[in-house]
Amino acid sequence: MSNEVFDQLKEKAEAAEAIGGTLKFEVGDLIVYVDGSGNSNIVSQENNEADCTIATTAEVLLDLKNGDLNPMMAVMGGKIKISGDMGLAMKVQSLLG
Repeated sequence: MSNEVFDQLKEKAEAAEAIGGTLKFEVGDLIVYVDGSGNSNIVSQENNEADCTIATTAEVLLDLKNGDLNPMMAVMGGKIKISGDMGLAMKVQSLLG
């Protein structure tokens, strides 16, 4: 499951416009690090410091992707934890497409 999550995020993020900063997803024990500070988003599994960190589970990510869960409700309900730059967090939708 974790390789599938990483591959999907990598594919979508690298196709999207650069986000203008660094973003780290912590999905269970999987790390997805998106460096969008340059001309494009570079995705890796490095556990670097990021401007914004989003922590959740694979199940929640899947529900979001399938449209079964509203992102705002997930955050308000504590299913997603966001720390750092909220402006970058708002750009996540463009990465998940």
